Amino acid sequence: MSLLGYSIDTLRLTLFLGLILHKLLWEVLKIRDGRSRPSQKLIKSAGTWPVKIVKSVILVFLMFQTLFLDIFPISEHPGHLRLIGTALYFVGLATAVTGRLQLGKNWADLEDYQVLPEQSLVTTGIYGYIRHPIYAGDILLLAGVELALNSWLVLAVSIPLAVAIKQALKEEALLSRVFPDYHWYCTRTKRFIPFIF
Repeated sequence: MSLLGYSIDTLRLTLFLGLILHKLLWEVLKIRDGRSRPSQKLIKSAGTWPVKIVKSVILVFLMFQTLFLDIFPISEHPGHLRLIGTALYFVGLATAVTGRLQLGKNWADLEDYQVLPEQSLVTTGIYGYIRHPIYAGDILLLAGVELALNSWLVLAVSIPLAVAIKQALKEEALLSRVFPDYHWYCTRTKRFIPFIF
């Protein structure tokens, strides 16, 4: 079985390495930005640790799936699905990574739900088009992984999508209270997909 001349094993390894790159980048940037340990001043919600555990379990499962598992196959001849999935995966990975790099020290874990004391509003680069490129990129990445692996688990991406939409709405309400220009910024950008949504 091949995808444009590459074996499924090469595809699996590529997907796996992309997930590793994503996680390593986040951890390195947390350390660089001085956020590897939670500050005593930060108020943590009761849901912080369960969310971290769920995120970790999903990541470990995805890594294991990319290397070893064929779960709920969609098609016996998944060539086109694999191509579409791989393209979505790389677009998602690039979008999330670009968003994270452009946020720099303004980034906070989704479960922390906070505005940092030194935080500023980022409205240029990818943020000039969409307000939540990390969420959008991660959703595309997840859908892409499952399609590339020819799995009906792609339907399960609706769960993190619902979480991302809910979180984006909460963040926007918080940011509009803290930054007076945020409402104007929202009028000229889309939430997840440039020029559309």
